[in-house]
Amino acid sequence: MGSISLKQFQDQVSELLLRHRSILDVLSKYQQSNAATNRAIIKSITECGCIEVHATKQTFAPNLTLEQAKELLDTHLTGQLCDNCQDIIASEIGKNLFYLASLCNLLQLDLESIISKESDKCSTLGLFNLS
Repeated sequence: MGSISLKQFQDQVSELLLRHRSILDVLSKYQQSNAATNRAIIKSITECGCIEVHATKQTFAPNLTLEQAKELLDTHLTGQLCDNCQDIIASEIGKNLFYLASLCNLLQLDLESIISKESDKCSTLGLFNLS
């Protein structure tokens, strides 16, 4: 399967979105898909156990370089997603992207442009973007 641009995906979503055309429907479906993504991740921890969370206070000193901070700060995750959990989470993220593209369509926003601008901002601001 070939790669698809964000513009092509956004256009495809516009063609497919029939049932939930109201901004209120799309907002609620977007929120629901976000919750389903979170739930799938949580189930990979609590039901499958392929990943675990070991959270502790993050120690961070303001004088650290970005590279030092990347090495020091922890994700709190151990393990790797199994194939089943990976498929489920990827599917939920896909639904979330569908409703994000739907939201952009209804508001006449270009998702590709938004991502490009955010990437430019990250490149320009670098570490200062994190605050």
